[in-house]
Amino acid sequence: MSTEHPYTVEPWGITEQTLDPDHLPQSESVFALSNGHIGLRANLDEGEPHGLPGTYLNGVFELRPLPYAEAGYGYPESGQSVINVTNGKIIRLLVDDEPFDLRYGQIQDHERSIDFREGVLHRRALWTSPAGRTVRVTSKRLVSLTQRSIAAIEYEIEPIDGPARIVLQSELVTNEELPLPNADPRAAAVLEAPLRPEEHTHNGGKAILVHRTEHSGLRVAVGMDHEIDGPEGMYMETESAADLARFSVTTVLDRGAKLRIVKYIAYGWSSTRSLPALRDQVAAALTAARYTGWAGLVAEQCGYLKEFWDNSDIEVEGDVELQQAVRFAMFHVLQAGARAEERAIPAKGLTGPGYDGHCFWDTEVFVLPVLTYGLPHAVAQALRWRHSTLPLARERAAQLGLRGALFPWRTIRGEECSGYWPAGTAAFHIGADIAVAVARYVRATGDRDFERDFGLEILVETARMWRSLGHHDAEGRFRINGVTGPDEYSALADNNVYTNLMAQSNLLAAADSVGRHPHEARALEVNTEEAASWRDAAGAMYIPYDEDLGVHPQADGFTKHRVWDFEKTPPDHYPLMLHYPYFDIYRKQVVKQADLVLAMQVRGDAFTDEQKRRNFDYYEALTVRDSSLSACTQAVMAAEVGHLELALDYTAEAALMDLHDLAKNTKDGLHMASLAGTCVALVAGFGGLRDHGECMSFKPRLPVGLTALRFSLSVRGARLRVETTHERTTYTLREGAEIPFLHHGEEHTLIPGKPITLDIPELTRDTPPGQPAGRAPVRRQGVPDAHPTGPSPG
Repeated sequence: MSTEHPYTVEPWGITEQTLDPDHLPQSESVFALSNGHIGLRANLDEGEPHGLPGTYLNGVFELRPLPYAEAGYGYPESGQSVINVTNGKIIRLLVDDEPFDLRYGQIQDHERSIDFREGVLHRRALWTSPAGRTVRVTSKRLVSLTQRSIAAIEYEIEPIDGPARIVLQSELVTNEELPLPNADPRAAAVLEAPLRPEEHTHNGGKAILVHRTEHSGLRVAVGMDHEIDGPEGMYMETESAADLARFSVTTVLDRGAKLRIVKYIAYGWSSTRSLPALRDQVAAALTAARYTGWAGLVAEQCGYLKEFWDNSDIEVEGDVELQQAVRFAMFHVLQAGARAEERAIPAKGLTGPGYDGHCFWDTEVFVLPVLTYGLPHAVAQALRWRHSTLPLARERAAQLGLRGALFPWRTIRGEECSGYWPAGTAAFHIGADIAVAVARYVRATGDRDFERDFGLEILVETARMWRSLGHHDAEGRFRINGVTGPDEYSALADNNVYTNLMAQSNLLAAADSVGRHPHEARALEVNTEEAASWRDAAGAMYIPYDEDLGVHPQADGFTKHRVWDFEKTPPDHYPLMLHYPYFDIYRKQVVKQADLVLAMQVRGDAFTDEQKRRNFDYYEALTVRDSSLSACTQAVMAAEVGHLELALDYTAEAALMDLHDLAKNTKDGLHMASLAGTCVALVAGFGGLRDHGECMSFKPRLPVGLTALRFSLSVRGARLRVETTHERTTYTLREGAEIPFLHHGEEHTLIPGKPITLDIPELTRDTPPGQPAGRAPVRRQGVPDAHPTGPSPG
């Protein structure tokens, strides 16, 4: 029987205490393991039952056709979909000839758990077969954060009530049968069995399979090797075929005796390397893993995570569920980016096939800010991947008649894969999102070598795109027309405020970077006149403002549109895009996800405090949160304008998106932007962190539901710790040179060994705004109601 929330609440881990078939697909995502290179969904060791089998390699995809009712110039011809590569997780068990299958017999106990400080998936099961034999199975699984090609499993079987004949079958399985979510039969045909066999070998307890994708031309090699600990006289054999390799071990175990197997799995892929080279690479990775051993891999994992948590932990007092959720979030964000190494960080990480495994703007706007202050080398790698796709981005810009580079809305390898123009190609802000991420990374780390070798070219080419996309009108204002901002319910608008402000930041960052690296700028053919034109466009950037209402329209004319009739919209008609035509949504005042409110977060320096308050109140009544990207941003700005309890509600919504399966699609993979947004909501929301300039600024304030907040940041080689309560905040420099910072607008300088404790100014509270009918966030338990649902504006 299903329970609403199937996981325990604990500060440093997560446990599933029963096996519920209804929650199995969700749990496969929640307990997924990854290192940014390899991703393993938490399928059961024996392979079945399952919700969705999934083993992913970052960057491995197959091409598929993109259907159009009518062809159009500039439409992408093919899409890219992440594929389920060879599954190395499977260890099948037979007890007296009966398969260990939890759908049969009796499950007396089943538990899975992860401790975020260890990074190992633990499982235990007590099962009685249909014939009455009871066995205990325990397993541990990891994806190594230190040896990026390696995953490993420790599996142990013990008879409980008498001797049993045991057979273990450790397998590599390619082209598993999967449920295909894509209704297009042409795409289904391409993705049904995407890997073509090239070679299979086995020797002793080792086996290797090599395959190649037919259309994208990627070669994938997978190997396994084993260590066995059991009674004397065990029989072992290995076999391999085109899509299957199997290592089998057979023995009779007396009651209380144990059979233990350690399985090492190695993955490698390439678009250019030869079959022998890739095969040998996998064999070498297996050798290194066996040399390290299971205990060594676990020790390395714990050491890696200890350093990460020492530098990056966010501690929350007063809400244990939120404490668990933010550590769950940080753990998965780490897994998504730790060893991506010049590959994308997809919207679902490597936890599921949602969004076809594509990378969006989510990465640069939500995920990279978290990693910038916690794992900066991962940010450099992610941005180097963007740099590697610049040739494709230049081609795309030229195809659309623009200068510079136009980065894709959604992609795996760098080509545009969005077949819907208004919400895809027209979302030009992706270029500025990437450029601002570059500027933030350089500012936070001081990594001028990265700026010179990689960042400068990204900044220059995106600035060129903006300069050619926009134009000066008759009044001298620089306008950017016909674009889509973050809110995908308002498409092809003129002068989207978020887009224009981000473009402004992009143009100025490019001009500044050119000034710091004149020699490299000349190599990119940037002259003084071009750099001056960027500053001119930035200085004349048009930011619409509605004088009558005293708010910023999301884009030109937005506040003149009719307001969506929220009162007559049934609760089951959200998300709106699944129940109403886009043409109707586009011409109404209704916001899918924070847009103008996001602009106030990332470019808070462009708004006054009064503008922020009025803007937030206005858009709060229009925003329906049909995207998981919204709640975290609304949390940050609710906290800044003083609606602290509302901010806590939104923070919890972002934090529990997957643990509570709020969008009912966690089965397809975790929402990486919402997870990262949880960290942002706490640090930028209640911690008040802003990094608009060279000097970091903090305005900490806590809601009633929290008693303390503590977090750490890495800035230019220094390690800063912030600890705040309702009354005061203590800043400590744990390591590094002195740091200037602002606390509620006052400048201070922090030096090692001398913490600074400062009082928090009293907050003048206003009545919180209401949300659209039926769209208020869920209140945190035990927190008094503070934000009734009010009428929509207009």
